Order: sequence, then C-alpha cells, then structure tokens
Amino acid sequence: MYMDHSATSPVDPEVFEAMKPYFQEEFGNASTLYKLGRDSKRAMEDARAHVASIIGAEPKDVIFTSGGTESDNIAIKGTAYKLKNKGKHIITSNIEHPAVHETCKYLEKKGFEVTYIPVGTDGIVKVSDVETAIRDDTILITIMHANNEIGTVQPIAEIGKIAHEKGILFHTDAVQSVGKIPVDVNDLNVDMLSISSHKLYGPKGIGALYIKKGVRLEPIIHGGGHERGLRPGTENVPGIVGFGKACQLSEENLEEESARLTRLRNKLVDAVLKENEKAYLNGDREKRLPGNANFRFTGIEGESLILHLDSKGIAASTGSACSSTKLEPSQVLMAIGLEEVEAHGSLRISMGRENTEEDVEHAIVAIKEVVSTLRNMSPLWCSKEE
Repeated sequence: MYMDHSATSPVDPEVFEAMKPYFQEEFGNASTLYKLGRDSKRAMEDARAHVASIIGAEPKDVIFTSGGTESDNIAIKGTAYKLKNKGKHIITSNIEHPAVHETCKYLEKKGFEVTYIPVGTDGIVKVSDVETAIRDDTILITIMHANNEIGTVQPIAEIGKIAHEKGILFHTDAVQSVGKIPVDVNDLNVDMLSISSHKLYGPKGIGALYIKKGVRLEPIIHGGGHERGLRPGTENVPGIVGFGKACQLSEENLEEESARLTRLRNKLVDAVLKENEKAYLNGDREKRLPGNANFRFTGIEGESLILHLDSKGIAASTGSACSSTKLEPSQVLMAIGLEEVEAHGSLRISMGRENTEEDVEHAIVAIKEVVSTLRNMSPLWCSKEE
C-alpha cells in the first residue's frame, strides 16, 4: 500500500503508453531537420503546451530540465550570476527543499548573502517577515509553494506582489503543488516556477522551469543552445512526452482528485489524533496539500515506525526522500519549533490517485498497532509515563 507520493509517484499507464513509441519507433533527435526529427520536435512541443497549460503559462515560457533540482538551480544561480552587479542578496525560507537550500548555501560561499526567513509553528512563512528582509541589494526571493515534508502551502501570491512592487525577481519551487492544487503563474505573481514530472505520475528524470517573458538568466550549463540556451543537451523526448501527458491527465482531474484526497486526509488525521495518545499533526491543519498528513508521536523513533509499517505492507516516510539516509533531524521540523527528539519521531503519509478509503482505514489500524508496540519497547515513552 503506497502512501509516499511526496517522494515519487507511479507512472500512469496512459503516460507509459504515450512514451513507448519514442524509444524505438519515433526515436529521432528533435534538433534534426528530417521527418523523424520533425516528428519528435512536434511531440515535444505538444508536451510543452500541456505543461504550460497546467500552470497557466505560455508554452514559449517553459523550458525542459532534468527535474525539480535542476530547475531550482537554473532559476537561483541563473538569477544570481546575471544580476550580481546589481546586488548579491537573496531571500529564502528555512523550510526549503535541499534543491533550494543547498543552492543558496553554495552561493553564500561565492560571496552572496542569503536571509533565511523563519516559519511559525504552523509551518507557514509570514509575508511581513519577507517584506522586512528586503534590502536595496536584494535581487531574488525564492520561497517554495508547498512544503515537501509537512505539506503547508505558502502565501506565494502575496509575497510575489511585494517582490514585484520592489522590482525583485521571484521564484517558487512548485514541485509538490503542481497537479495537486490549482497553480497559475499569473495569479501567483511569480517570475520563475519549478516543476518535476515524477511527482504527478510522470517519469523520473524530466522537469520544467517556467520563466516569465522578459526575465533574463545566466546559463549555468553550456552546450548546443537547446531550450533557449538555458538547458543545452539532446532533448529527452520520451520523458518530455510522458511529462506532457501526465500534466494533461492531472489537469483534467485536478478538482475532483483534490477534493477526494482532502476527504481521505481529514479522515486519517482525525482518527490518528483521536486513537493515539500524544500524537500531533505537524503544520497547519487546513493550509496544506490535499493528500499530506505529517504526524509526530511522543516516545517513538521515526525510522522504527517506518520499518514496522513497511512490515505491514505500508510504504510511508519520515520526511524528504532526498534526506532519508541522513541521521540528522528534519530541518523542516526543527524550523517549526520541535525539539530534536520530537523531530526524530515523525511520520509522513502522502496519498495519491490509487489510494482508497479502505487504504486509510487499514493505515489507521496499522499506525495504532505499531505505535503501541514501539512505545512498549521505548525507554523514552517509559520516562514520559513516570
């Protein structure tokens, strides 16, 4: 029973079928002039239109990348290098995905200054804090749309409005939100927006970056000039076709699926908090992604929780898949004010298309059984009881 869609999602069967011809039959290089190449180019541009449509953008403003991490790097480094003579100050939050956080840390080593905006216990950035952090030499604000661990949705439109009033470029990592909640680049007031295919039932290894008309970035990869010179390299046509189909399917079912997952999430949250002593929901109850529920359980270590659930056939996680091998507590959970021991006891459930009400009922029972088992073994829980 797969309940870790924030880490990745299975490729939709229709997506897989759409991709298949482009591995052997329609294998042409999209940059060539003969028919095989032209056919690949046409398929690629059709896919670009579908990617653009799901975020309310023009196709010409979307470039393909290898995924969310590369999109974030192009947006952030590309802006920093292009505007370094204007200023070297960047604003971000302290709950960003490593693709943004580590890129900002790298730029600090290159002479840039970064302000990391804190979040409250609800896991949401305050617009006023962002506004206060703006300086005369601020060249970029990058705040994620929805958090990958606790699912909280940030006030992107309001932050973007302030950024534009101040003449500052604004980027958002929307990897977790596209395909799950409505995303429109115009409504959000963004100049750049990152997307990843495998978070919305497309293939891994392909993503996109929306770049608003008129925004100029310094290339961070050099080569043959593909994708407006910002992402050179022979295009991954099968991946692009699959990505486009995934966006098309997600857009068609967005409203209905979002409502369904919200109902399932609320049922799970209500039951887990009711049936487990000292169980807590991390992040705001309402301002979060439809399928995301992030819990913490006093007296329990997260990795043990995940392994015991796995033995019951449930795939879940403690936080970001990119950080799952690290022993340090979650940066996001520490940022919302948890103690280290609390942060180590988290469980992220992220549901998707194939999850049913029966899955939720099974998860509720399994979580209660595992929590009880682990607490009976835990010296941390015993100390709490004493």
